Amino acid sequence: MHFTVEAQTRVRDWIAPGDITIDATAGNGFDTLFLADAVGPNGLVYAIDIQPAAIERVKGKLTEANLVDRVALCVGDHAELESFVKPEHRIRVACAMFNLGYLPLSDKSIVTRVESSLPAIRTASTMLRPGGVLTILAYVGHDGGRAEADAVADWTTGQSDQFEIERWNDSSNPNSPILWWMQRRKSSVDAI
Repeated sequence: MHFTVEAQTRVRDWIAPGDITIDATAGNGFDTLFLADAVGPNGLVYAIDIQPAAIERVKGKLTEANLVDRVALCVGDHAELESFVKPEHRIRVACAMFNLGYLPLSDKSIVTRVESSLPAIRTASTMLRPGGVLTILAYVGHDGGRAEADAVADWTTGQSDQFEIERWNDSSNPNSPILWWMQRRKSSVDAI
């Protein structure tokens, strides 16, 4: 299973033209481009990355695809997610996507960390509209990756009253990425 493709395939049916979405770890821009296409010309993607070079690469790809006007490019820590998303969008988010780990073909010492990822995931989860989707793809093969995935697993365990939750990984591979799919229950209106 290619987990990035699986995450995109699963969220595609939950995003409509005009929606607000978040790529909380823009990286190489694969999810950003996917979301920008899905939201159409009247939608908006917040694409966040702590590395300015990553945001510049994403901007270049968006420009080539003629999608840059659909994306708010934000350089910063995803833990500060709330400061990037306009107040009027904070309870209207259709989808938020996270890829936890390091940016391929870059400095592998720059990785997501539980101290920033978990607050970002919590914040994103409160911004989802009823029926909104959160995907978290955790790569565990780097220093701190397993601890980050374990923290996400612990957090998701307590969210079943607010979310329908599914989890995938390759159980035959101890370093398999882990993908969580979380859909906010339509009856859920309380903040998480």
